[in-house]
Amino acid sequence: MTATLPLYTAEQVRELDRTAIEEAAIPGYTLMSRAGAAAWDILRDNWPEAQRIVVVCGTGNNGGDGYVLARLALQAHCRVTVLQAGEAARIGGDALTAHDAYLAAGGEIQATDLAGLPDAEVIVDALFGTGLDRVLDGEWRAMVEAVNRAGVPVLSIDIPSGLHADTGAVLGAAVKANRTVTFIGRKQGLYTGQAAEFTGEIAFSDLGVPTGIYERVTPSAQLLTAPPLGALAAPRPRTTHKGANGHVLVIGGDHGMNGALRLAGEAALRTGAGLVSLATRTEHAAAISAACPELMSHGVESSRDLSRLLARATVVAVGPGLGRSRWAQSLLAAVLESSLPLVVDADALNLLSREPLRRDDWVLTPHPGEAGRLLNQETAGVQENRYAAVRALVETYGGVAVLKGAGTLVAHAGEPVAVCAAGNPGMATGGMGDVLSGVIAGLIAQGLEPTRAALAGVFLHARAGDRAAVNGERGMTARDVIDELRAVMNAGA
Repeated sequence: MTATLPLYTAEQVRELDRTAIEEAAIPGYTLMSRAGAAAWDILRDNWPEAQRIVVVCGTGNNGGDGYVLARLALQAHCRVTVLQAGEAARIGGDALTAHDAYLAAGGEIQATDLAGLPDAEVIVDALFGTGLDRVLDGEWRAMVEAVNRAGVPVLSIDIPSGLHADTGAVLGAAVKANRTVTFIGRKQGLYTGQAAEFTGEIAFSDLGVPTGIYERVTPSAQLLTAPPLGALAAPRPRTTHKGANGHVLVIGGDHGMNGALRLAGEAALRTGAGLVSLATRTEHAAAISAACPELMSHGVESSRDLSRLLARATVVAVGPGLGRSRWAQSLLAAVLESSLPLVVDADALNLLSREPLRRDDWVLTPHPGEAGRLLNQETAGVQENRYAAVRALVETYGGVAVLKGAGTLVAHAGEPVAVCAAGNPGMATGGMGDVLSGVIAGLIAQGLEPTRAALAGVFLHARAGDRAAVNGERGMTARDVIDELRAVMNAGA
């Protein structure tokens, strides 16, 4: 099974569409008819008893897809209401053909009477497609907000109207769909940023575009569907020993912050690392060892104390609970002088933002606020275009960058950005990032190179979070995720 699915920008999907029409000789109206039919099938699969259907159409090709669906619903003897937003005189090309076919089938078109929306059993959002790149206002915004207020299930065609196809940002307002069906190429903006709040479950149809067409366009991103564990997905050799499975050194845990350190260490163990050592304040070492004897906890009061620990380690995770004191700065400086692969998180990232440098052998794991500090921009700017931000992190700092959040992104120079759409809101709690650092470090210790370890680690962490959420998202803790790591690691997720 492939570990990824291709994702595209809106411009790339337009190129795929153009090539299918011009070189594969698939008429544009044929593609539109297939899109409308695919959307109708999704509607029937999800709401088989629905009879009162409202289709809200724009003036472009997205509206044309809506008119095809409306005609099919009419032919299935549903009560169909089409609300035309925008001036009907602006409809042209294949969309006009679909519009006229709906009228010829006996359909009627109404002005945008928003009062009738709550009477529908399903609303179909066919207002805007992937070409939207401006903030919605006026009647368009009013229509989107009315759809959201109606309290009726919504199917969005290609993309929820108001969502940016490339970034997942909301352009002033966006339709909150229960289902989205997207066509020809999966749009990268559907899987990160604010998108998860608006897309609902996403379905995909290639509309019969030949495989050879896709070979013409290199995907801009890739959607993770499985962890690329390689040899780690196979059972361990019967003769293996702890030294063969790597030694993780986790550095952090300043005064009052030893919990973060312990979470990272336990996560590395549950991911399969053979040995895990912790370097922390002396006052914390004994307590951690008593609570979790599998972790070798060492009191470290200066960078000189780190040398023997670094000499034994396979990989270093630095940052969980590290703080920003002189003690923290001296330990980070010692780590940066070593040649070991690094996973850099939390306050280690905040210290790095003060004195940026580049390395090829590290994995940086910032949340949006930390990424903003690393890039000297506001958090909102990072979230507005997460793809651009994660690429900028790699360009500035080298190595691998993991931009955490809904739709976590993983970037490495020369490769498409990877997106993880797994995970859930229950993971929005303290310690989850520390667990991720431990998972990635544990995978590097067992032999995965940093890029693959970051990809696999992000997916395993998210899948463990989804398993933990079976009992409910509210009240989940980082330890709940640690408890699931062993199972997802051994199952290859």
